[in-house]
Amino acid sequence: MSLTRRAFLQIGCLGLTACSLPKFTLTESDADVDFVLVAEPASVELVPGKQTAALTFNGDYPAPVIRAKQGKRIRIRFINKLNEPTTIHWHGIRIENSMDGVPFLTQPPVQPGEEFIYDFYCPDAGTFWYHPHVNSLVQLGKGLTGTFIVEEAEPLAFDHEAVVQLRDWRLDNEGEFLPLSTPRQAARAGTLGTVKTVNGLIKPALEIPAGGCIRARFVNLDNTRVYHLSFKDYPAQVLAHDGNAIERPYPLESRDTGAGMRLDVGFIAPDEVGKEVIVYDKKGRGFFEIFRFRTVASSLPTRTEIPRLPVNPIPAPDVANAQHLKLVFEWEGALSPVKKDGSVDHSFWTINRRAWEGMSKGAIPAPLATLELGKSYVVEMYNATPHHHPIHMHGITFTVLSSNKREITPYHTDTVLMARNEKVKIGFVADNPGRWMFHCHVVEHMKTGLMGYVSIV
Repeated sequence: MSLTRRAFLQIGCLGLTACSLPKFTLTESDADVDFVLVAEPASVELVPGKQTAALTFNGDYPAPVIRAKQGKRIRIRFINKLNEPTTIHWHGIRIENSMDGVPFLTQPPVQPGEEFIYDFYCPDAGTFWYHPHVNSLVQLGKGLTGTFIVEEAEPLAFDHEAVVQLRDWRLDNEGEFLPLSTPRQAARAGTLGTVKTVNGLIKPALEIPAGGCIRARFVNLDNTRVYHLSFKDYPAQVLAHDGNAIERPYPLESRDTGAGMRLDVGFIAPDEVGKEVIVYDKKGRGFFEIFRFRTVASSLPTRTEIPRLPVNPIPAPDVANAQHLKLVFEWEGALSPVKKDGSVDHSFWTINRRAWEGMSKGAIPAPLATLELGKSYVVEMYNATPHHHPIHMHGITFTVLSSNKREITPYHTDTVLMARNEKVKIGFVADNPGRWMFHCHVVEHMKTGLMGYVSIV
């Protein structure tokens, strides 16, 4: 019996070497690269029985999972078959600035029909992702997102790995795209999708080996939504935040995971065949199913311990002697400037009372701050707005030090989800030279003001 793509994905993946997510196929002509990534329009099935005119990597959704090795370089040939310019940003990787994929700031946009070789070193193991940084609302919103995994230098003793890609789609019942943003919602928490998927499927059952030790890599590829991930009463451990292993794993009760954020979770699968572990979005006292894991027969012995992940080699900031900076995120209000042609240029959000002006060739705005290479910094960030913001920094992995809203055990990350009226202190060593974007990863917030960059020289 032949299998449709949807049926094939429903089977799930059994073992690290037999994942059902799409794979790359290289030809002899691609001998000088590790992967070939093509951005192109394609029709995909997201609403059962309907076709959606999406933007895809390699002609389908989900995109192939890119795998690299910690401490090794990777070469990726990127080909743009869209009808507009684009780039690829490698979210969370401490990358060379010229490979960061921000148009005009780090590289020229890749024009339609052109290609670009991304060639970079992967210093850290973990769960990352990739996406454009051009026309982000549309290009991400219509499907240009994928998972990037950097495997540990030494293999870990997990029996099975599950890549769990979470995202919403703004679709009607026929699979046609609805408006990806509305000004009213862009000025609030963002415009939510209407169709929730896991690996492109609605509430799938992903198969896992009975009794196996499971590593689940959750990746929030959404433009907007915060998932409050929970296994409810089933025991599981948080192993890593946003691609960075934590020294002391802790029980997963509910972990808020905003747009662009990742969470690695370890658990022991039930040892009986046909048992299910349901993953929920916890809201208040309610638990709402996102998808479920389902056990299948295996010859594995039942495990009792979950391996710890090795902590990445992130430089520790000298907090006592660090230079201090302050960034305040504010809501600018509903009054927006009007362009010469009469159209409204929506601007709702500011950093230190300045909304992002946009940039083009030869017109790069001033940085939020200029930092000295090799120096330690502590940045106090204040979210003076009534909405959450997942604040992301390119090129640097920072340490979350404290919050006025919650107890913090310091941890490494590239994105921190800030609640309303929350003050968070982060620390880092400015050890990666270049111009690095600093922005909210709710794409509508980023596009309407909540973005800037820092320059490390």
